[in-house]
Amino acid sequence: MIRTICKSKLHRATVTEANVQYTGSVTLDAELMKAADLLPYEQVHVVDVDNGVRIVTYCIEGPAGSGTVCINGAAARLISAGDRVIIISYAQVMPEELETLSPKVIVLDERNRILQVITESCRLSLSEDREVGRPLYNS
Repeated sequence: MIRTICKSKLHRATVTEANVQYTGSVTLDAELMKAADLLPYEQVHVVDVDNGVRIVTYCIEGPAGSGTVCINGAAARLISAGDRVIIISYAQVMPEELETLSPKVIVLDERNRILQVITESCRLSLSEDREVGRPLYNS
């Protein structure tokens, strides 16, 4: 069975621009994309911490070191400059790949500079003796 697992996330990025006229996507600082292991045109979920809006789009590369997090297209009517967002990417993996998957959380400051990189590890089995409500990864 294939499972969809969080691969990486940019945690609490600040939206620097919202451009309704662009044809869609989210433009991200190239350094942030590299840190989160994101490729151009890779699907991401963008969750607005301020208003609860959640969109699915793809990322495109912005200038490295710029701190750019620009919401493009129709989503710019829902997510505004200054909003705090979480940008999440996922991987589809087979159970045997879980052992080597290491989800990354890139914690950002208000200017979209990297404060911390947290690397998690997925547990291989879903044992029945695990505590209810505990995550399936080790922190």
